[in-house]
Amino acid sequence: MDRAVVDGITLEYEIAGTGEPVVLIHGALIADSFRPLLVEPVLAHRYKLIVYHRRGYMGSSHTPGPVSIVRQAADCLALLRHLGVERAHIVGHSYGGAIALQLTLDTQNVVHSLALLEPALIVGATGQSYRDALALGQQRYRERTAAVVVDKFLQARFGAGYRTALDQVVPGAFTQAVADATTWFKLEIAAFLDWSFGEAEARRITQPVLVVLGSESNALWPRFGETSRLLRTWLPDAKGFVLPGAAHGLQMQNPHGMAEALADFYARHPIPGPN
Repeated sequence: MDRAVVDGITLEYEIAGTGEPVVLIHGALIADSFRPLLVEPVLAHRYKLIVYHRRGYMGSSHTPGPVSIVRQAADCLALLRHLGVERAHIVGHSYGGAIALQLTLDTQNVVHSLALLEPALIVGATGQSYRDALALGQQRYRERTAAVVVDKFLQARFGAGYRTALDQVVPGAFTQAVADATTWFKLEIAAFLDWSFGEAEARRITQPVLVVLGSESNALWPRFGETSRLLRTWLPDAKGFVLPGAAHGLQMQNPHGMAEALADFYARHPIPGPN
Protein backbone atom coordinates (compact mmCIF):
# COMPACT_ATOMS: atom_id res chain seq x y z
CA MET A 1 0.00 0.00 0.00
CA ASP A 2 1.01 3.62 -0.46
CA ARG A 3 1.47 5.92 2.50
CA ALA A 4 0.37 9.49 3.13
CA VAL A 5 1.57 11.72 5.95
CA VAL A 6 -1.39 13.88 6.98
CA ASP A 7 -1.86 15.96 10.11
CA GLY A 8 1.19 14.41 11.71
CA ILE A 9 0.24 10.75 11.21
CA THR A 10 0.80 8.15 8.50
CA LEU A 11 -2.16 6.50 6.78
CA GLU A 12 -1.79 3.51 4.48
CA TYR A 13 -4.02 3.68 1.41
CA GLU A 14 -4.63 2.01 -1.93
CA ILE A 15 -6.40 3.16 -5.08
CA ALA A 16 -8.00 0.80 -7.60
CA GLY A 17 -9.75 1.76 -10.82
CA THR A 18 -10.57 5.11 -12.39
CA GLY A 19 -13.64 7.31 -12.44
CA GLU A 20 -15.67 9.02 -9.77
CA PRO A 21 -13.93 8.59 -6.40
CA VAL A 22 -15.45 6.19 -3.87
CA VAL A 23 -13.94 6.24 -0.37
CA LEU A 24 -14.38 3.07 1.69
CA ILE A 25 -14.09 3.47 5.48
CA HIS A 26 -13.60 0.19 7.32
CA GLY A 27 -15.10 -0.66 10.68
CA ALA A 28 -13.62 -2.20 13.81
CA LEU A 29 -11.00 -4.94 13.81
CA ILE A 30 -10.92 -5.93 10.11
CA ALA A 31 -8.91 -3.25 8.35
CA ASP A 32 -9.08 -4.95 4.94
CA SER A 33 -12.81 -5.60 5.03
CA PHE A 34 -13.34 -3.71 1.75
CA ARG A 35 -10.59 -5.52 -0.16
CA PRO A 36 -13.09 -7.96 -1.78
CA LEU A 37 -14.78 -5.01 -3.54
CA LEU A 38 -11.54 -3.93 -5.22
CA VAL A 39 -11.72 -6.89 -7.59
CA GLU A 40 -15.41 -6.60 -8.43
CA PRO A 41 -15.49 -5.36 -12.07
CA VAL A 42 -18.83 -3.58 -11.71
CA LEU A 43 -17.08 -1.17 -9.33
CA ALA A 44 -13.37 -1.39 -10.14
CA HIS A 45 -13.92 -0.82 -13.88
CA ARG A 46 -16.11 2.24 -13.37
CA TYR A 47 -14.94 4.03 -10.23
CA LYS A 48 -11.79 5.09 -8.42
CA LEU A 49 -11.94 3.03 -5.23
CA ILE A 50 -9.96 4.46 -2.32
CA VAL A 51 -9.37 2.23 0.70
CA TYR A 52 -7.23 3.13 3.68
CA HIS A 53 -6.27 1.78 7.07
CA ARG A 54 -7.53 4.04 9.81
CA ARG A 55 -5.13 5.13 12.54
CA GLY A 56 -4.40 2.24 14.85
CA TYR A 57 -4.72 -0.40 12.14
CA MET A 58 -1.98 -2.34 10.38
CA GLY A 59 0.77 -0.02 9.10
CA SER A 60 -1.01 3.28 9.76
CA SER A 61 0.10 5.27 12.79
CA HIS A 62 -0.85 3.86 16.17
CA THR A 63 -1.51 6.82 18.46
CA PRO A 64 -2.53 6.96 22.13
CA GLY A 65 -6.12 7.74 22.97
CA PRO A 66 -8.46 9.34 23.04
CA VAL A 67 -9.15 9.23 19.30
CA SER A 68 -12.59 10.73 18.80
CA ILE A 69 -14.88 10.04 15.88
CA VAL A 70 -14.53 13.72 14.95
CA ARG A 71 -10.77 13.18 14.77
CA GLN A 72 -11.23 10.04 12.66
CA ALA A 73 -13.44 11.97 10.24
CA ALA A 74 -10.77 14.66 10.05
CA ASP A 75 -8.20 11.98 9.19
CA CYS A 76 -10.31 10.88 6.24
CA LEU A 77 -10.76 14.45 5.05
CA ALA A 78 -7.02 15.08 5.32
CA LEU A 79 -6.33 12.01 3.18
CA LEU A 80 -8.81 13.19 0.54
CA ARG A 81 -7.12 16.58 0.41
CA HIS A 82 -3.73 14.87 0.12
CA LEU A 83 -5.06 12.92 -2.86
CA GLY A 84 -6.65 15.99 -4.44
CA VAL A 85 -10.20 14.62 -4.12
CA GLU A 86 -12.71 17.46 -3.88
CA ARG A 87 -15.93 15.45 -3.88
CA ALA A 88 -16.58 11.74 -3.42
CA HIS A 89 -19.03 8.97 -2.73
CA ILE A 90 -18.44 7.82 0.87
CA VAL A 91 -19.02 4.28 2.14
CA GLY A 92 -18.82 3.39 5.83
CA HIS A 93 -19.13 -0.07 7.35
CA SER A 94 -20.09 -0.49 11.03
CA TYR A 95 -17.86 1.85 13.08
CA GLY A 96 -16.73 3.29 9.76
CA GLY A 97 -20.36 4.25 9.20
CA ALA A 98 -20.24 6.46 12.27
CA ILE A 99 -17.10 8.11 10.89
CA ALA A 100 -18.80 8.56 7.51
CA LEU A 101 -21.78 10.24 9.15
CA GLN A 102 -19.53 12.60 11.09
CA LEU A 103 -17.55 13.40 7.94
CA THR A 104 -20.80 14.28 6.18
CA LEU A 105 -21.90 16.56 9.00
CA ASP A 106 -18.51 18.30 9.09
CA THR A 107 -17.91 18.65 5.34
CA GLN A 108 -21.20 18.75 3.46
CA ASN A 109 -19.53 19.92 0.24
CA VAL A 110 -17.11 16.96 0.09
CA VAL A 111 -19.60 14.11 0.45
CA HIS A 112 -21.70 13.61 -2.69
CA SER A 113 -23.46 10.45 -1.57
CA LEU A 114 -23.34 8.20 1.45
CA ALA A 115 -23.64 4.42 1.73
CA LEU A 116 -24.09 3.16 5.28
CA LEU A 117 -23.36 -0.54 5.70
CA GLU A 118 -24.96 -1.40 9.04
CA PRO A 119 -23.46 1.66 10.74
CA ALA A 120 -22.69 1.52 14.44
CA LEU A 121 -25.17 3.77 16.22
CA ILE A 122 -26.49 3.84 19.78
CA VAL A 123 -30.12 4.63 19.05
CA GLY A 124 -33.64 3.44 19.71
CA ALA A 125 -34.94 0.76 22.03
CA THR A 126 -31.80 -1.35 21.63
CA GLY A 127 -29.43 1.55 22.32
CA GLN A 128 -28.83 0.82 26.00
CA SER A 129 -28.31 -2.90 25.43
CA TYR A 130 -25.73 -2.05 22.76
CA ARG A 131 -23.97 0.33 25.12
CA ASP A 132 -23.93 -2.41 27.77
CA ALA A 133 -22.56 -4.95 25.28
CA LEU A 134 -19.71 -2.63 24.33
CA ALA A 135 -18.83 -2.03 27.98
CA LEU A 136 -18.85 -5.79 28.54
CA GLY A 137 -16.52 -6.20 25.58
CA GLN A 138 -14.08 -3.76 27.16
CA GLN A 139 -14.20 -5.71 30.41
CA ARG A 140 -13.65 -9.06 28.69
CA TYR A 141 -10.69 -7.66 26.78
CA ARG A 142 -9.06 -6.74 30.08
CA GLU A 143 -9.71 -10.20 31.52
CA ARG A 144 -9.17 -12.63 28.63
CA THR A 145 -6.85 -13.23 25.69
CA ALA A 146 -7.36 -11.04 22.63
CA ALA A 147 -8.01 -14.01 20.33
CA VAL A 148 -10.88 -15.31 22.47
CA VAL A 149 -12.54 -11.90 22.75
CA VAL A 150 -12.16 -11.10 19.05
CA ASP A 151 -13.62 -14.49 18.10
CA LYS A 152 -16.68 -13.99 20.31
CA PHE A 153 -17.14 -10.44 19.04
CA LEU A 154 -17.04 -11.41 15.36
CA GLN A 155 -19.10 -14.56 15.77
CA ALA A 156 -21.92 -12.58 17.39
CA ARG A 157 -22.05 -10.29 14.35
CA PHE A 158 -21.05 -12.52 11.42
CA GLY A 159 -22.58 -15.81 12.54
CA ALA A 160 -21.23 -19.26 13.34
CA GLY A 161 -18.53 -20.56 11.02
CA TYR A 162 -17.54 -17.05 9.94
CA ARG A 163 -13.79 -17.72 10.07
CA THR A 164 -13.69 -20.08 7.11
CA ALA A 165 -15.57 -17.69 4.83
CA LEU A 166 -13.66 -14.67 6.12
CA ASP A 167 -10.24 -16.20 5.49
CA GLN A 168 -11.25 -17.04 1.92
CA VAL A 169 -11.99 -13.43 0.95
CA VAL A 170 -9.61 -11.60 3.33
CA PRO A 171 -6.70 -13.97 4.02
CA GLY A 172 -5.19 -13.46 7.46
CA ALA A 173 -8.03 -11.20 8.58
CA PHE A 174 -8.57 -12.88 11.94
CA THR A 175 -4.88 -12.84 12.84
CA GLN A 176 -4.65 -9.16 11.93
CA ALA A 177 -7.84 -8.39 13.87
CA VAL A 178 -6.25 -9.88 16.98
CA ALA A 179 -3.12 -7.80 16.40
CA ASP A 180 -5.19 -4.60 16.07
CA ALA A 181 -7.68 -5.44 18.83
CA THR A 182 -6.29 -2.92 21.31
CA THR A 183 -7.30 -0.08 18.98
CA TRP A 184 -10.95 -1.14 19.10
CA PHE A 185 -11.35 -2.35 22.66
CA LYS A 186 -9.20 0.26 24.42
CA LEU A 187 -9.51 3.35 22.23
CA GLU A 188 -12.40 3.28 19.80
CA ILE A 189 -15.15 1.90 22.02
CA ALA A 190 -14.50 4.74 24.47
CA ALA A 191 -14.67 7.27 21.62
CA PHE A 192 -17.87 5.70 20.33
CA LEU A 193 -19.56 5.80 23.73
CA ASP A 194 -18.75 9.53 23.92
CA TRP A 195 -20.19 10.25 20.46
CA SER A 196 -23.79 11.24 19.85
CA PHE A 197 -25.89 10.93 16.70
CA GLY A 198 -29.65 11.00 16.48
CA GLU A 199 -32.59 12.31 14.51
CA ALA A 200 -31.53 15.97 14.72
CA GLU A 201 -28.13 15.21 13.19
CA ALA A 202 -29.64 12.90 10.57
CA ARG A 203 -32.03 15.61 9.38
CA ARG A 204 -29.01 17.77 8.47
CA ILE A 205 -27.76 15.20 5.95
CA THR A 206 -29.43 15.99 2.62
CA GLN A 207 -27.26 13.85 0.34
CA PRO A 208 -28.67 10.63 -1.12
CA VAL A 209 -28.03 7.77 1.30
CA LEU A 210 -28.10 4.01 0.77
CA VAL A 211 -28.85 2.20 4.04
CA VAL A 212 -27.68 -1.42 3.79
CA LEU A 213 -28.85 -4.29 6.01
CA GLY A 214 -27.70 -7.90 5.75
CA SER A 215 -30.50 -10.41 5.27
CA GLU A 216 -29.17 -12.51 8.16
CA SER A 217 -28.26 -9.66 10.52
CA ASN A 218 -31.53 -9.07 12.29
CA ALA A 219 -31.72 -12.69 13.46
CA LEU A 220 -28.27 -12.39 15.02
CA TRP A 221 -28.79 -8.99 16.60
CA PRO A 222 -32.10 -7.04 16.20
CA ARG A 223 -30.21 -3.78 16.74
CA PHE A 224 -29.13 -3.82 13.08
CA GLY A 225 -32.72 -3.88 11.84
CA GLU A 226 -33.81 -1.13 14.22
CA THR A 227 -30.92 1.12 13.22
CA SER A 228 -31.72 0.63 9.55
CA ARG A 229 -35.38 1.47 10.10
CA LEU A 230 -34.62 4.62 12.09
CA LEU A 231 -32.10 5.91 9.56
CA ARG A 232 -34.53 5.40 6.69
CA THR A 233 -37.08 7.39 8.69
CA TRP A 234 -34.75 10.18 9.79
CA LEU A 235 -32.59 10.83 6.72
CA PRO A 236 -34.34 13.09 4.18
CA ASP A 237 -33.15 11.17 1.10
CA ALA A 238 -32.54 7.56 2.18
CA LYS A 239 -33.14 4.30 0.36
CA GLY A 240 -32.94 0.91 2.04
CA PHE A 241 -31.33 -2.21 0.60
CA VAL A 242 -31.21 -5.72 2.03
CA LEU A 243 -28.09 -7.64 0.96
CA PRO A 244 -28.92 -11.33 0.47
CA GLY A 245 -26.82 -14.02 2.09
CA ALA A 246 -24.99 -11.73 4.47
CA ALA A 247 -24.88 -10.81 8.12
CA HIS A 248 -22.77 -7.95 9.48
CA GLY A 249 -19.88 -9.10 7.25
CA LEU A 250 -21.82 -7.68 4.27
CA GLN A 251 -19.12 -6.85 1.66
CA MET A 252 -17.05 -9.81 2.86
CA GLN A 253 -19.93 -12.29 2.84
CA ASN A 254 -21.51 -11.21 -0.45
CA PRO A 255 -19.02 -8.93 -2.24
CA HIS A 256 -20.63 -9.27 -5.66
CA GLY A 257 -24.09 -8.37 -4.38
CA MET A 258 -22.67 -5.43 -2.43
CA ALA A 259 -20.71 -4.18 -5.44
CA GLU A 260 -23.78 -4.34 -7.68
CA ALA A 261 -25.89 -2.44 -5.16
CA LEU A 262 -23.29 0.31 -4.85
CA ALA A 263 -22.81 0.56 -8.62
CA ASP A 264 -26.57 0.89 -9.13
CA PHE A 265 -26.74 3.57 -6.43
CA TYR A 266 -23.90 5.56 -7.99
CA ALA A 267 -25.40 5.28 -11.48
CA ARG A 268 -28.52 6.99 -10.11
CA HIS A 269 -26.50 9.66 -8.28
CA PRO A 270 -23.49 10.58 -10.43
CA ILE A 271 -21.08 13.30 -9.41
CA PRO A 272 -21.55 16.19 -11.86
CA GLY A 273 -18.56 16.91 -14.06
CA PRO A 274 -16.99 20.35 -14.50
CA ASN A 275 -19.05 22.85 -16.44
